[in-house]
Amino acid sequence: MAKIVKQLLSNSVTLMVLVIVLMMIIPIPPSMIDIFILINMALSMMIMIITMSIHEPLEFSIFPTLLLVTTLLRLGVNVSTTRNILSNGGGSGMVIKAFGDFVLQGNVVVGMIIYIIIVLMNFLVINKGAERVAEVAARFNLDAMPGKQMAIDSDMSTGLIDEKEAAIRRSKVQREADFYGSMDGATKIVKGDATMSLITTAINLVGGIIIGMVQGGGDLATVAATYSIATVGDGLVGQIPSLLISTSTGMIVTRAVAEGSLNEDISREFLAQPKAFTIAGIVITALIIVPGMPVFYLIMVGGILVAIGLFLTKKMGEQPEIGRSMEVFGNGPAVAAAAAGAGGVGEVIPPTAAPPEESVVSEEDYFKDVSNVYKLLAVEPIELDFGYSLIPLADESIGGRLISRIVIFRRQYAQDMGFVVPSIRLRDSSSLGTNEYMIKIKGEEVARGEILTDYFLALEADSVNQQIDGIDTIEPAYGIPSKWIRPENREKAELYGYTVIDPLSVMVSHLSEVIKSHAYELVTRQEVVRLVENLKETAPELVEEVIGNVISYNLLQRVLTQLLSEGIAIKDLETIVETMASAIAENGMQIRDVDSITEQVRVALKRTITRMYCEDGNMRVITLDADLERTMVDSLAKGENGYYLALSPDILQSVVRQVSDETRKFTGLDQAPVILTSQVMRVHFYHMIGQFYPNVRVLSFNEVANNVQIQSIGSLKLETGGMAAS
Repeated sequence: MAKIVKQLLSNSVTLMVLVIVLMMIIPIPPSMIDIFILINMALSMMIMIITMSIHEPLEFSIFPTLLLVTTLLRLGVNVSTTRNILSNGGGSGMVIKAFGDFVLQGNVVVGMIIYIIIVLMNFLVINKGAERVAEVAARFNLDAMPGKQMAIDSDMSTGLIDEKEAAIRRSKVQREADFYGSMDGATKIVKGDATMSLITTAINLVGGIIIGMVQGGGDLATVAATYSIATVGDGLVGQIPSLLISTSTGMIVTRAVAEGSLNEDISREFLAQPKAFTIAGIVITALIIVPGMPVFYLIMVGGILVAIGLFLTKKMGEQPEIGRSMEVFGNGPAVAAAAAGAGGVGEVIPPTAAPPEESVVSEEDYFKDVSNVYKLLAVEPIELDFGYSLIPLADESIGGRLISRIVIFRRQYAQDMGFVVPSIRLRDSSSLGTNEYMIKIKGEEVARGEILTDYFLALEADSVNQQIDGIDTIEPAYGIPSKWIRPENREKAELYGYTVIDPLSVMVSHLSEVIKSHAYELVTRQEVVRLVENLKETAPELVEEVIGNVISYNLLQRVLTQLLSEGIAIKDLETIVETMASAIAENGMQIRDVDSITEQVRVALKRTITRMYCEDGNMRVITLDADLERTMVDSLAKGENGYYLALSPDILQSVVRQVSDETRKFTGLDQAPVILTSQVMRVHFYHMIGQFYPNVRVLSFNEVANNVQIQSIGSLKLETGGMAAS
């Protein structure tokens, strides 16, 4: 029995549609019509309540289909009630009669006028507006899809999200497009339903009067009164659910993604503007000067509004200012609490060098203890300082997502590169502008930027087909020309071909790129010990035999530092350690010969290196001309720290200029610029060119996997006679 009930519930929509179709064909008694009318009303109310409770339209993605089913239900009820009204002399059930009597109140003309007003209000105002909004939303959502997809790809490439999250977001973008496309068609159904209601009403009234007169149902007045009650009652029991569904349609197509339900959003945003209550109350009260106005009600309503405004103003004034509380030690308690749950990503606890606020010990007495003075010497690995206006981005208690975004980046970077980014101290700073932020590595500033929290950043791209108004700026992470635009212009910018990102993503992208480029500076001895301890869990024999005996922690640290400095992942630490041990055992290399050991490790990691710079089995590269490479080999000179290139200033200047020209060919390609050299020259060429172009990668032929097709898109040549090679 339970299995049968479960099967019926799982197929309830199918059964409902079949019942509705049968209603249109088979006559049903008035009592059954009453039940279906009440089901129709209840279903419409439930849909409207759900629409007001959701946070975003996709939480109610079945709405377009449900719209069709409820419309079909109303049409089925209309057909059944029309059949009963015309065949039973105006009798159509208790619900319809009760509605008709209540609205008409013995006055047919007034009742009909009220009914017509409700119908026209539904048809001309709500339906027409919802239809237009749905059309625009569908068009703009479809046009904005490429920009949204590019934004997802950008977030994934910067490590803000992983592939799984990117797939979820792409699916959501597709579902949004499908949803708004379906809503565009569904609003036409609602509009048709309102039109059908008017036609059904006319048929019931005119047809009923004709049938009543022909069948001898009494005089014209009696027949008209009888059928008017039934017609108005039938129209109302159809129009009330229709009005609720139309209102729900309008709400869902005008609803943007929000933090709460419609009721919560309205309450929060209304109560955030106490001035509106106060001014409205004063204006309402001032209407007492108009002769004939109800003074008591004006004073009552105006007084209530003014009282609410004053109460809200006082309440907002009593709220603690998060920025001020953070400035005590340069840290905010709300941010600190959030960071505590983030696994040390954003450690913002007050500096231990400062005396506790509740302590009776003076600052002078506190620092008499030498151990407290030593605490001042601590240097944070990474710091992110920001101005007052950016504090809400870090405070999770008011919806700030900075810490959660850093957590995502930290996890993704560890997965990709095999290195765990150390704790990041978040701190507000009164020395910065209100919209400024500054990134420090080991206590020294390495980058800073400025974001406008009330704007979005529109990035220029080749796909831009029309310029948009905004504040010109440069995107800080990649140096892309951009514009700060108002939120209401976001969809327009995406339609014009811009890639639009929120201000938090701008700051997090900048922070992540700075960390990536300075990761090698963060490879401390302690971090190396942690990596070795982690390796010990999977390869205990290797660690026990090699680390400390063949390979010192100092040598391992220097090799890992060199790999990270060139953007090579150190995730396969087992291969790195084994290769180092083999290189030392076979060649008897001394500890100081770090370059040679690193080169052999790079060859062992060829698949990892190839994957980073290979697209569809092809690797686009810039090659070195044989004459230039021969000249470089001949110029190798031995110094205290090994060999180096001793090129003449003219040749060096020529090579640097050619690198600048040739790497421009990588613009628009989803690959970092790569220069391919022989293994002998790779490290020396990188040391020479890396100081000018740190983002250019130098690989050797031995570091490219065998299954990759190398495609040369440029060449560096030895210039002779002042002429550059093409």
